[in-house]
Amino acid sequence: MSGLETHSLYALPIPQCRMEEILEQRAHELGVDIRRGHEMVALRQDADAVIVDVASPAGSYQLTSRFLVGADGGSSAVRKLSGIGFPGITDDSFVGRTGQVAIPPPVSDPETGELDVPGLGRLRPASFTRTENGLFAYGMFQPGVYRVAVFEWDQPKLDDSDSITIDELREAVRRVLGSDIPIAELPAGIPVVMSRSTSSNSRQADRYRAGRVFLVGDAAHVHSGVGGPGLNLGMQDVMNLAWKLAAELAGHAPEGLLDTYEIERRPVGERVIMHTRAQTALLSPGAYITALRQLLGELLHEKNNVQHLSDLLSGADVHYDMRTEGEAHPLTGRWMPDLALESEGGPTRIAELMRSARPLLLDLANRADLRKVVADWTDRVDVVAADSVEQLADVVLIRPDGYVAWAAGPETSDATDGLRHALTTWFGPPV
Repeated sequence: MSGLETHSLYALPIPQCRMEEILEQRAHELGVDIRRGHEMVALRQDADAVIVDVASPAGSYQLTSRFLVGADGGSSAVRKLSGIGFPGITDDSFVGRTGQVAIPPPVSDPETGELDVPGLGRLRPASFTRTENGLFAYGMFQPGVYRVAVFEWDQPKLDDSDSITIDELREAVRRVLGSDIPIAELPAGIPVVMSRSTSSNSRQADRYRAGRVFLVGDAAHVHSGVGGPGLNLGMQDVMNLAWKLAAELAGHAPEGLLDTYEIERRPVGERVIMHTRAQTALLSPGAYITALRQLLGELLHEKNNVQHLSDLLSGADVHYDMRTEGEAHPLTGRWMPDLALESEGGPTRIAELMRSARPLLLDLANRADLRKVVADWTDRVDVVAADSVEQLADVVLIRPDGYVAWAAGPETSDATDGLRHALTTWFGPPV
């Protein structure tokens, strides 16, 4: 993708334990009550509320709320207790082994993390090496500590395990790569992580909402982790639903706003499942797959194809129907680019302006006529006038989840009516 002018596919190598620390700290700052060791064992709902039964170390109790969001993973109790189906497939055609190990020099380069494997050459971290015998992948998350994964197809049936031996992992690597890597145990004090998996699920909830209950993240969809799309997918579920729930609780949500959560997000989940299944197929062994990879490699010499796949894998191709009146601006329904801006308060960026989690009307062309329209919505919509080198539109109305609800250029006709319609459609009636 280095030949593209811009693309959104990149990774932030933050360990999950650190990510959880950051999120927990932020949750405490916002006054969130986090209860560990408490399990929801039953739920029911009526026209006004959801009631859940909870088992805790101190005994059982009930909680009542207007809405319930199930963010409880692929084996979601919320999904099961709500009677929401989870159709899909379970692929048990392979055996996967992973381990956290040491790989000493000269095979490893402690600075770059690259491996120099006899017969294969140099392998880069976070890349996939496919052979006719299977798949090898690895990463270095701290100097000298490697997470190794190896997958084999058409193997004897085995059970899942969280305690395989380092010899089992080492032999699987030898079979796949056709070469020995000096995998060794880590020094004392570094956690030993060795596991074997024999299946992968690819499933999606048949609905994301059951009355006052909603599903987000892995509770709504599970898929292969290849390409790492799950974090973006789950976080955007949350961002899409959260502001709509907030509007409902605040009493100014337009009718049907909560229904748009499933309308917008379920098709996105379907596309992620589609492309992760395709990637998984392309990683499997066999002459037919090798030929398909060669053909796909030729197609990737075309810049438009590379851009298409980059947008697909990163989620940058998401396009919501914003139910606009008349012809929609090209930005409408798409993720708002993080433009650099000059405002009265000095230099800033779109991301900084969105930290309030409120809708934003961004005026890039001194359109006082359109700023005036928003006067009846300023209790829930922020207005900022700014300049940008990249003036993609005159005025942009951005939802709290970062997607453009409406935009206008100098050629847009009936912009006043269009803006008023968008404000009413997404943020409720005027004051």
